[in-house]
Amino acid sequence: MIRLIVVGKMKEKAMVSLVAEYQKRIGAFTKVEIVEVSDEMAPQSYSIQEMERVKEKEGQRILAKLKDQEFVILLDLAGKMMTSEKLAEQIHHVQTYQTSTIAFVIGGSLGLSEEVIQRANLRWKLSDLTFPHQLVRVLVMEQVYRAFTILHHLPYHK
Repeated sequence: MIRLIVVGKMKEKAMVSLVAEYQKRIGAFTKVEIVEVSDEMAPQSYSIQEMERVKEKEGQRILAKLKDQEFVILLDLAGKMMTSEKLAEQIHHVQTYQTSTIAFVIGGSLGLSEEVIQRANLRWKLSDLTFPHQLVRVLVMEQVYRAFTILHHLPYHK
């Protein structure tokens, strides 16, 4: 099973449609669930303490949705980059030798709390580029779908 735990709601219809399409495609290989947790409202200008408070509150919501047995892959700018083949290999290894459920976590706009970072089994950096939060969901879903097509030797990944 693949779970996507994300802070915030999808607003753009085009992005919602793309995520739904990849969710359907991944469903041919495994169950997939998307869990949204609410983002924390914060003032326009943040003090360091306010930013930490927002990350802590969002972090508690994320942690409440994670299950003990899940392998947690955190989308993190401080994580390591992987090729699509390496991600496929990682998913295969985890689901074969560790646990059947992998949770991908996408934090809020201010980042992640230290508790969420500590809970992660793997920290994954998508790119050195900056992407809108909603597009990251699409990219993660596409890469998970691509990983399953690689593992099943399907022609999608060329």
